[in-house]
Amino acid sequence: MSCRRVAPKSDFWRVVRLAKTTTVCLDKGMGRSAYLCPDAGCLRLAQRKNRLGRALKVPIPDSLWPLLWQRLDASTSPTPLAVEPPSHNLPTLG
Repeated sequence: MSCRRVAPKSDFWRVVRLAKTTTVCLDKGMGRSAYLCPDAGCLRLAQRKNRLGRALKVPIPDSLWPLLWQRLDASTSPTPLAVEPPSHNLPTLG
């Protein structure tokens, strides 16, 4: 939405204004949808320029932005690498 990147829908976050209401939720529901790239730059632009609000034609609740930022932090935080224990392969005699 903010960066106008083209990719499969599964690569984006779906923000939905539920049909016939002004309720905005994430990922599920029927109604007007906007797709947001899970990138800090896109999220910053969408928030600063009210791009979600304009796309959904409803004011975006202030409580939604911290949820999106938390989701971004969770998706970009480094995951611990699986470390295998050292193998104690001793040479066999014989």
